[in-house]
Amino acid sequence: MENKEILIEKQKVGSSLLDLISILIKYRWFLIWFVFLSSAGAGLYALLSPKWYEATASVFIADKPDLLSAVSGLSSLAKNVGAARGLAALTGENDQADKFKAILKSGVVTMDVINKFKLREEYGYEDDYMYKTLKEWESNLIVEMQEEGNLTITVFDKDPKKAADIANYLVEKLNEINTKLTVTNAKANREFVEKRYLQNLEDIKNLETKMKSFQEKYGLVAVPEQLEATVKSMSNIYAELYRKEVEFNVMKQTYGADHPLVNTSKIEMNELKKKIDQLNSGKDESQKDVKLLIPFKQAPALGNEYLSIYRNLEIQYKILEFIQPLYEQAKVEEARNTPSVLVLDYAGPAERKSKPKISLYILIGFAISLTLGFVIISILETFSRLKSVNPQKFEQIENVIRKDLSRFGIGSKK
Repeated sequence: MENKEILIEKQKVGSSLLDLISILIKYRWFLIWFVFLSSAGAGLYALLSPKWYEATASVFIADKPDLLSAVSGLSSLAKNVGAARGLAALTGENDQADKFKAILKSGVVTMDVINKFKLREEYGYEDDYMYKTLKEWESNLIVEMQEEGNLTITVFDKDPKKAADIANYLVEKLNEINTKLTVTNAKANREFVEKRYLQNLEDIKNLETKMKSFQEKYGLVAVPEQLEATVKSMSNIYAELYRKEVEFNVMKQTYGADHPLVNTSKIEMNELKKKIDQLNSGKDESQKDVKLLIPFKQAPALGNEYLSIYRNLEIQYKILEFIQPLYEQAKVEEARNTPSVLVLDYAGPAERKSKPKISLYILIGFAISLTLGFVIISILETFSRLKSVNPQKFEQIENVIRKDLSRFGIGSKK
């Protein structure tokens, strides 16, 4: 029984295959001419269509000293970590490439290019909606970050020289706009550091005056070495705290409040504050066994007053030692006007068209016409068999089709 069913199934498959072959043979000339004419028409359309030329400019992102490198070398640390490409966000390189792409595709640059090179007229939309011109321009601009690390700007245009001019102009605009944004950010950093620097100078001046008055009043020249050790220890911790404070604010402005490095800096700053509170209250572990650092609350009133002035003065000196070069670097960064990208290859006029590709159009035309040909053959064969098997049903369908066509003035009622 099973062998019989298998035999019947094979006969059905063989019959279906023979039917398909017989149908193809029956309509072979129609299918051949239909596919040939459709493919040739697609190739002719590509041949007569306007020719588009491609021009590509290649640039490298210029290395620039980071303000954070003067704080604690975090930039170089982040770059080393980023080599693994698992934490690329810390390096800023991917962000930089995305920023350049955003600049090149921004409304300011887009409208500048469209107006400068009269693309609205070239695309044939001078009397049409602007969004059509924008859509056409977006399809003719490709900005990609290559694996080798270079950024490529590719432009398509009907004029090869114009395509090259547009690509090179985009490089120029990229440098111009990004430099402006960089200077604006550097100015904000400089203003913040400058404010802290001037406050530091004012604090030092006031403390030095206070120290001089104290020494003149009590005739003191030095303090016990235990107090000196305490002062130096505290001044180093305070200096580290202020350094972390500046570092935290600079990173916050540069990377944003949610960046991992910003969160790490905030934690370190809080731990330093906790350490200072422990030393001031005498609860620090280092003061239990080693008596070198004396809690301030146990110092004599006179010594405590001297210690307070001396400690604050040392702290301000440490802050000045750190913040002065940072302030000078911030001023240099603000005045810097170096290119954002270094041009590896300028775009040049192409010798051969880039699109449309005739071979691609012929291939697509062949595939579509072959598929459509099979559909048409299937419909014709179905109606042919229906006419032979059920003439009445075929006539009904034919009448309905004729009636529908007659409404559009095609054919005539039967």
